[in-house]
Amino acid sequence: MPVDAKTLVRHELIGLKVKVAESTNKSQVGAEGVVVDESRQTLTIEVEKGKGRKAERSFAKDQCVFLFILPDGEKVRVDGKVLVARPEDRIKKKFRKW
Repeated sequence: MPVDAKTLVRHELIGLKVKVAESTNKSQVGAEGVVVDESRQTLTIEVEKGKGRKAERSFAKDQCVFLFILPDGEKVRVDGKVLVARPEDRIKKKFRKW
């Protein structure tokens, strides 16, 4: 099943481009890169550090709103609170009005 706006939260997020649209930590807003790891509570994003260098930063899912860029170019805004779960459990989770 291809990733689209309706099924995004049920898919693997690793490899998708993402931007932090909102966060309770204002220094995290605007960070963007590629999701390289995911745990129950965090997303780890590889971000540009300048001059071609990259760094990995972790973001608490429940404190951020993410803007995912799908492979077809579509942008999907997701409240991180919806993503709080282990990736393998999120597939089985029932979502109200997603």
